Amino acid sequence: MIYVGKTKDVYPTNDPNVVLLKFKDDVTGKDGQFDPGENQVGLAIGGMGMYNLLVSKFFCEQIEAMDDTLFKKTEHVTHYLSADTDAGTMNVRNATLYGQGLEVIVRFRATGSFIRRFGMYAAEGDILDPCTVEFTLKDDERGDPLANLSILEVLGILQPAKPGHPLSEHDVLSRWVRKIATHIRDILAERGMELYDIKLEFGRDYAGEVMLIDEVSAGSMRVYKDGVHIDDPMELSKLILGDNK
Repeated sequence: MIYVGKTKDVYPTNDPNVVLLKFKDDVTGKDGQFDPGENQVGLAIGGMGMYNLLVSKFFCEQIEAMDDTLFKKTEHVTHYLSADTDAGTMNVRNATLYGQGLEVIVRFRATGSFIRRFGMYAAEGDILDPCTVEFTLKDDERGDPLANLSILEVLGILQPAKPGHPLSEHDVLSRWVRKIATHIRDILAERGMELYDIKLEFGRDYAGEVMLIDEVSAGSMRVYKDGVHIDDPMELSKLILGDNK
């Protein structure tokens, strides 16, 4: 085992450029309640690991199939290679993290920690147009602190623009995450659901190019249907998969 995570464990393979993710039934939350915004394991739900694998597989394949000029210069958009649904595992491209891990939260409506921080200016459910993008550093001890552009560049986590490369890594990441999150939002809308916010993680591939990593599952998003929050990740997973399971 290379790494023990909250919802997945990471194992080596015979290929140094590929690692294996083993999905677990643990989900984030607090006091026994599921919450995608928490950074600790709150409970275990039987079968959740398998559904997270299936949903991640579905979304990664949808993202890779996107026909968009933004991704034309890259060999791949995500780290996904293949999934073994019988074993509950996924083979993925090895990635280099930004710092010790950089998460990006895209918000289409105001809820959760956004309201706790900006409740003087926004009400629950307010449409955020354009969507907001927040960068947080993976650091459980410090509560995954928010980090703006200058902090990320001063700490050497993201590289600034250089001669011949007019876009900084922050610019590239911001464009990628908006495009990917909007694509996921549109897929959910086709299924009669609305994406309020989603947490994504990115890293660098072997060539140093940006790449979507980790999982894209019910445990990383807040979704509403008919104005009601779908707070059961198992129910949300089944709604997402439909006939795709």
